[in-house]
Amino acid sequence: MIDIAGAVAIEVLDEQTPDQPGPEHVAAGVRGVAAHYGDPMREQRHLATDVGLVDRSHRGVIAVPGVERASWLHTLTSQHLADLSAGQGSELLVLSPHGHIEQHAMVAEDGETTWLDTEPRDTAGLLTYLEKMRFFTRVDPRDATAEWAVLSLVGPRATEAVGTLGVTGLEAPDALPVPGPKFAGGAVPPRPSTRYDVRPLPGGGWARRVELGVDLLVPRAELDRVVAELTGAGVPLAGLWAYEAIRVAARLPRVGFETDHRTIPAEVDLIGPAVHLDKGCYRGQETVARVHNMGRPPRRLVLLHLDGISSDQLPAVGTPVADGDRTVGFVGTAVRHFELGPVALAVLKRNVPEDAQLLVDGTAAAIDPS
Repeated sequence: MIDIAGAVAIEVLDEQTPDQPGPEHVAAGVRGVAAHYGDPMREQRHLATDVGLVDRSHRGVIAVPGVERASWLHTLTSQHLADLSAGQGSELLVLSPHGHIEQHAMVAEDGETTWLDTEPRDTAGLLTYLEKMRFFTRVDPRDATAEWAVLSLVGPRATEAVGTLGVTGLEAPDALPVPGPKFAGGAVPPRPSTRYDVRPLPGGGWARRVELGVDLLVPRAELDRVVAELTGAGVPLAGLWAYEAIRVAARLPRVGFETDHRTIPAEVDLIGPAVHLDKGCYRGQETVARVHNMGRPPRRLVLLHLDGISSDQLPAVGTPVADGDRTVGFVGTAVRHFELGPVALAVLKRNVPEDAQLLVDGTAAAIDPS
């Protein structure tokens, strides 16, 4: 899609962006994605009010075939995957021994292979961990990024638009309620904490219903055909800038953006979608359980209004947030939203008051109270 007329590559605008394929994938022919197609604000409106097609083909894709794949992934990750069946998807985390987030992946199961798609430059790290944990398990994880690509239909009409490809009836995400502290054992059903509907695409690949719309996992050889079918049916293109603005407004975190080396799942609202609180032992579980039972993680995810920003330059990922002369957190993703103006997701110390007069790069910022 980067060759489509009007596409502006994201790395042209920001050479240091993490939103570009890893070196190993570039060498395999994976290309960058568009920041926008000429009108980022118009593209945002399409995603917010109608539907648009976003190229996210820079994401990594790991294929995990093998008869023991579900039980194996269940033991290694934060999600309850022991009984994952064809047509189901979810999210998972790999945590450090101390419970800090190391990896995040979206999941889709087709009955023969579990597909994991990851942040663009995290594929090698996740695959290395999985390979180290194989032992004698009957699984065969591999990097499939050069063969498969992720696209996303985003917006309230996403499920209607995917009908162009022959997929109908995708059910909305099914999320279990997060139990309160010190809940009784067995209170959380033994299934993924969030379950996504996954359906096969008639031309090859899968469609997965998610919170922002429908993700498409398609063979790279079929990418141009899929894009042509959707745009031919009137679905407009939208760049990654538009996608990120919608994500930020929905307060959905990304690992590597709204996380640092010590982030735990409860701080960035990943318990609900990616962590099952009543499954068996996995690496980092003790921290997850302790923080949940205490009920107060040390930091929290917030939406900041950056009304004091007067230049075209938004704060970079990791920019400190200050309350007076005290650093109280950091900025994750900052965007210009078509309705909210300049806003950012940020991770702040829990004791920062809602009405605190904050500073980001010396300019005023305020926590969104909603």
